Amino acid sequence: MAGNRTKRPVMSGEAAAGGKKSAPAAARKTDRRVRRTRDALGGALMKLMHEKPFRDIKVQHVLDRAGVGRSTFYTHFRDKDDLFLSDADEFFEGMSTLLSRSRENSNRVAPVREMFAHLAEMRKFYDALVASGKVHDAMELAQGHFARGIAKRLAELSRARGISEAQRPAIATALAGSLLSLLTWWITRGMPGSPEQMDEAYHRLVWSGVRGEDAGPAPK
Repeated sequence: MAGNRTKRPVMSGEAAAGGKKSAPAAARKTDRRVRRTRDALGGALMKLMHEKPFRDIKVQHVLDRAGVGRSTFYTHFRDKDDLFLSDADEFFEGMSTLLSRSRENSNRVAPVREMFAHLAEMRKFYDALVASGKVHDAMELAQGHFARGIAKRLAELSRARGISEAQRPAIATALAGSLLSLLTWWITRGMPGSPEQMDEAYHRLVWSGVRGEDAGPAPK
């Protein structure tokens, strides 16, 4: 997940006078430093979760792996649980808004193919997540992000014109729940079918349910 954090834009600049960095440039430098620290800590935790149960991981283990000091860690996070949930939150936020941010020209409401492919590569992480007891917390975060992301996507698609603004949040919440149920089923059953096939199946469900009709060929 750490590799899929939503990155902030990196820019640089100098003040016109005296060659000193402007306040915004200094803020950007600080922002990049914070991002590198958070990424290092998140990446260290993910690697450790491949190696041992979450309950056995100590903050010091994370610090040693990331090469980050204890005071720096506690500047950003309360404990290892806070670090984990922050990392998961950023991953699901970025994934849930992927189609809108990329302005994809399709009738897909969620990047099912991309998310399933990513998690297929991280099966060991998912197993560690289940063993840690954190899977429920992660899915709650995912539910909220995908409900908002799908609602935004429905507002953008001409195919969803028949959905009123008042109905959109409820429908998006139901579709987000269906997506996560499909993901859980797919992983626990040994990943039958490719991510592309799961994307097709999900969007057939979406449009047959939303429009009350056969969805026809899967959106490309």
